[in-house]
Amino acid sequence: MAGNIGDDDLVETHEINVTPFIDVMLVLLIIFMVAAPLATVDIAVDLPAAAARAAPRPDKPIFLTLKADRSLALGDAAVAAGDLAAALDRANGGDKSQRVFLRGDKTVPYEAVMQTLDALRGAGYLKVALVGLEAPASP
Repeated sequence: MAGNIGDDDLVETHEINVTPFIDVMLVLLIIFMVAAPLATVDIAVDLPAAAARAAPRPDKPIFLTLKADRSLALGDAAVAAGDLAAALDRANGGDKSQRVFLRGDKTVPYEAVMQTLDALRGAGYLKVALVGLEAPASP
C-alpha cells in the first residue's frame, strides 16, 4: 500500500468570507434604525409640499411649529402665543439674528400663519424660514 505521500499540496480557495461583512452590516442597520427616529422632532404636523430647493440647515435650528389646532410649539415644548418672545430668547440666548424655522400644518389657515409671523416680527425675529416637504420632481 504505497501512496503518493510527497505530492500533498493543499489546494487554496480564493473565496471571500462574507460572514464578518454581513455581521457588520447588520450592526450598522440596527444603529441607524435606532438613531433615525431620535434625530427628528416628535410633533406630528402634516406639512405642505414645496418644489423649492432645500437650503443648508444650521447646527442647532430653532423650530417653531404651528399645529392644526393653531397651538404653537418651540422644539418639542408647547408655548403660548403670549410667551413666544420669552421662549425664543431662552432657546437661542437672545440672539435675534438667528433664523427661526416656522413649520405649519397644511390645514392651518393663512391668517394664522400671518399672525404667527407678526408675533415673530414683534418679538424682533426678522429671519424666518418656512419649512415644507420637498415635492417630487416634475418630469
